Amino acid sequence: MTLPRTPSFRLDGRRALVTGGTRGIGLGAAVALAEAGAAVTIAARTAADVTLVVDQFAEAGLAAEGVAIDITDTDAVRAFVDEVEPFQVLVNSAGTGRHSSFAEITPDGYQAVMNLNVAATLFVSQAVVGRLRAAGLAGSIIHISSQMGHVAGPDRAVYAASKFAVEGLSKAMAIELGPDNIRVNTVCPTFIETDLTAKNLSDPDFRAWVLSKIVLGRLGRIEDLMGPIVFLASDASALMTGSSLLVDGGWTSA
Repeated sequence: MTLPRTPSFRLDGRRALVTGGTRGIGLGAAVALAEAGAAVTIAARTAADVTLVVDQFAEAGLAAEGVAIDITDTDAVRAFVDEVEPFQVLVNSAGTGRHSSFAEITPDGYQAVMNLNVAATLFVSQAVVGRLRAAGLAGSIIHISSQMGHVAGPDRAVYAASKFAVEGLSKAMAIELGPDNIRVNTVCPTFIETDLTAKNLSDPDFRAWVLSKIVLGRLGRIEDLMGPIVFLASDASALMTGSSLLVDGGWTSA
């Protein structure tokens, strides 16, 4: 009898692009992929932040390059992706939220969230996929979505709408890209303690409400997402596409 062998979680020899990779979940994703052996490129808007993080990677003995780019600038993104070797792994982590009651949503706020959370995710993916197809390479695209792509919450109509859109986009991409062996999945965190969530979570009442919804009784940490991201990027998830990996502490189980 031949025993089955666990597929590798290693990413040696693969190139990975992480948007929003200088902080929060994106930074965690970049570190996790680099630790798994990928050659990581970190994309973010602020050049000083990119330089600082790339230097920190080097000090830690991890392979990383950086590019300062506005990922909502579709032409700039495509020009960058076209001039480098194809990326076999893409983590779309850049995102934003402008939370308000439904009655107070403004056109500018709506457009800002949708442009970054949905449009940039779509067009960065399109650029990366174009290079993969031209080279005949397999790939794994990972959208950082949210539990709010499966349930909604107060004062989060636009954010939830953007993440529901990402979930639909992911499934549609998976159907079209399956024949190219390009997999597309989402990671859907609960509230993770980051700079982006710090202001809201500093409100004791809001924090208590959040904790009351998380079955495991604690907020998420960036480290909670690093394993799932490596899993989806690697051959260990080779039969997964169009799936949502909920890392929500049980929020959506209720």
